Amino acid sequence: MSDTFSAWDYAVFLGLLLVSAALGVYYAFVDGGQSTEADFLMARRGLTAAPVSLSLAASFMSAVTVLGTPAEVYRFGAAFLLLGVAYALVVIVASEIYMPVFYRLGVTSTHEYLELRFNKQVRLVGTVLFIVQMILYIGIVIYAPALALNQVTGFELWGAVVTTGIVCTFYCSLTLGVYGFNPSPLQRHTFWTIAIGGTFTWTGIYGVNQSQVQRYLACKTRFQAKLALYLSLLGLWVILVCAVLSGLGLYSMYRNCDPWTSHKVSAPDQLMSYLAVEILSDSPGLPGLFVACAYSGTLSTVSSSISALAAVTVEDLIKPHLSSPSQKTLSLFSKGTSLFYGILCIGMAALASLMGGLLQAALSIFGMIGGPLLGLFTLGILNPFANSLGSFIGLIAGFTVSMWIGVGAHFYPPPLERTLPLPLSVANCTVTRNTHLDWTKFPEHPFLRPWKTSDLKRTSVMDNLYSISYLYLSALGTLITVFVGTVFSLLTGGKEQHIDRKYLLNIKEDMTLGSFKKVNRVEVSAPQN
Repeated sequence: MSDTFSAWDYAVFLGLLLVSAALGVYYAFVDGGQSTEADFLMARRGLTAAPVSLSLAASFMSAVTVLGTPAEVYRFGAAFLLLGVAYALVVIVASEIYMPVFYRLGVTSTHEYLELRFNKQVRLVGTVLFIVQMILYIGIVIYAPALALNQVTGFELWGAVVTTGIVCTFYCSLTLGVYGFNPSPLQRHTFWTIAIGGTFTWTGIYGVNQSQVQRYLACKTRFQAKLALYLSLLGLWVILVCAVLSGLGLYSMYRNCDPWTSHKVSAPDQLMSYLAVEILSDSPGLPGLFVACAYSGTLSTVSSSISALAAVTVEDLIKPHLSSPSQKTLSLFSKGTSLFYGILCIGMAALASLMGGLLQAALSIFGMIGGPLLGLFTLGILNPFANSLGSFIGLIAGFTVSMWIGVGAHFYPPPLERTLPLPLSVANCTVTRNTHLDWTKFPEHPFLRPWKTSDLKRTSVMDNLYSISYLYLSALGTLITVFVGTVFSLLTGGKEQHIDRKYLLNIKEDMTLGSFKKVNRVEVSAPQN
C-alpha cells in the first residue's frame, strides 16, 4: 500500500488549485471587474440569504477544522460536539443584537461603528487589534494545509507553506467526557466550557468580526441578512458533526498504535492526512481529493479574512487621509492591501508552527483578542452610559488579562488531570519505541508539553490561573471589558452624555418581528471629537 500521492492524486489536487486561480481571474474581469470598493468588498450590497449563508458557514471552517478538530477529538474525546449548542446561541445573539445596528448604519468596516459611537482613537485601537488577530489566525490557516501536504506527499513543509500562501494571496487579491458537567473553569472540555466559552468565542466572530459581518451586510435587506445567519447554522452543525465523527474514527483506528508517538507523523494535526492516505491509497485520486478539501477550506477562509483586513485598512487607516478619493482609487488600495497582507501572513505561518495544536491555537487567538473586542462593541450597542474613555480603559483591561492568561497557559500547560486525555498506546504498532505508553498515566505527554515537567517550578498560579480552559479566554476578555468599561464610564461622566439611539440596539425595531419591516440604511457621519 502506497503512503504517498499517486499521479491521480496530484491531478485532483493541482486541478483544484487551477480552478481556484481561474475563478479569481474570471471574477476579477467579469461584468466590468470589481472596479469599485463596494464591488470588491461588499458585492454591491445586493445579495440574498442563500449564498451568504453558505459563505458564512464555510468561511471559518478551514483546514483548521478539517485537521485540527478531529485531532482534538482524537486526543480529548467527543465533548467538542457540544459546540453545536454554542453555534445556535451565537447565531441568535449575532442576528438579534449586533447585526441590526451594523445594517441600519450601513457601515463597510465594523470599526466605523466604534468611531460613530465613541471616537477616532477607540476606532484606531480596535482596528489595530483586529489586524493583529487576523494576521495571526491566517498564519495558522496557511500552516494547516501545509502540514497535510507534507504528510501525504513528503513535500518539504516550508515549501508547502509558501506555496499555500502564494495561491491564497493570488486567489483573494482577485476575488461530552467523564466530567461533562463539571462547573470548574479549569477543566479543558466540559458542557460549560464548550457551550458558554464557545458562545463568547464564536459571537466574537459572527457578531462583530469584520470577516463575517462584511458578508451579511452585503445582503440587500435586513431580513435577508438575518435569514442568512440562521440558515448558516445548519451548515455549521453539519461541518461540526463530520469533524467530530472524523476524530472518533481516528481514535477507533489508532488508539492502540498512535502514529504520533510512534513517529509516523510529525504533528498530531497530520493524523487526518495519515488516515486518508492509509485507507484511501488503493483508490487513486481520493487522497488528493482529501488534501484538496483541506486547501478549499483554507482558500475560503484566507480570502474572506484578507478581504476583511483590506476593508478595515482602507476604511480606517487610508481613507480618512485621502481627499475625496475616487471609487477606483479605493478599489486599487483594497487590492494592494490584500496583496500586502497575503505576503505578511506567509511569514506568520512560521509563528503558527510554534503555537501547538491548530484548533486550540486558533480559538485562543480569537479569545485573547476577539473577546475584548466583543466587549467593546457590546458596550457601545447595549450600554447607553458607555463613553469613549471608559470603554478604552475596559478594552485595555480585558485585553491585558486575557493575553496574560493565554500566553501563560502556552508556556505553563495545565496538568493532565485538567485536560483528561484519552488513553492511547503504541502496543500494537509494528515499529515502535518498544515501550507501552498509556497517556492517562504518562506524566510528560509530549502532545501537551514540549519540555519536561521537571524543568518547570510550578506554582498555584500556574496550576490554577493558567489552567483555565482556552475556550473561556473570550468570555473572560469580554466580561472584563464590559465591567471595567462600564465602571470607568460612570466615573467619567457617562450618564451625562447624549447618545443618538441609532447607535444602540432598539429592541422593538431590531429583534426578529421588526426584521420583516422595510429598514433603510441611514446616512451617518462620525461625531467630531
